[in-house]
Amino acid sequence: MPGPLETAFDERLAEVEAYLSFLDELELAAQTGAPKFRDGNNPLSPQQTQILRAGIFIQLYNLVEATMTRCLDALASASSSGAWKAADLNPHFRREWIKVVAAVNKEMNADNRLKYAVVLSELLVQAKPLEDFKLDKGGGGNWNDTNIENMLERVGLRLRLTPTVRAAAKRKFRDDLGPLALVVKLRNDLAHGNISFAECGENETVVGLREISANTAMYLRSVVRAVERFIDRHEFLEATNRPA
Repeated sequence: MPGPLETAFDERLAEVEAYLSFLDELELAAQTGAPKFRDGNNPLSPQQTQILRAGIFIQLYNLVEATMTRCLDALASASSSGAWKAADLNPHFRREWIKVVAAVNKEMNADNRLKYAVVLSELLVQAKPLEDFKLDKGGGGNWNDTNIENMLERVGLRLRLTPTVRAAAKRKFRDDLGPLALVVKLRNDLAHGNISFAECGENETVVGLREISANTAMYLRSVVRAVERFIDRHEFLEATNRPA
């Protein structure tokens, strides 16, 4: 039975599938002439169709970003919801917790740096249970497969992919980029105005878009399941501190 992360993933993936089904219908209608809405006088122009096809890259990246946000939030929540202490965490996860508490990635003056260091030392000396926190995810806007795997390794989770998933996720699809890297590039190019939506969708086919979507979804499902196993087995803790 799917866990809560996979259930949420499937809900967001269904939006991508609904959009692809719309593009299927659009492509089918185009076989008998320029598609148009029922009772409408003006058919869709090639530019409008190109813009619609490009929209899938925004939806796919929304799926990637939502998946990683939920996974990291679930990891942080699991570690702070069982009266665990910093000493209970595995070394990788403890390092990430320290980054958050000590705010090591924030620009600040010496006084504020000392303030955060004092807070950290008090938590460690008093051995207080972990409070709610958010993992420093970095990577936002750039979640390709390499960055996802690096983030998971930072908390002690080495992602193991089946040969089928690895081939789908790592095979170069276009411009020497795999599917996730391509989604990131095109999403960022659109977001930063480097290309127009029409340019992005100009040479795309629904068959090609479905392949990119399927390979991206296959990889993300593996990530979600790995994170759920990691949490269920309490692998965010040192082996000796995990519940029997």
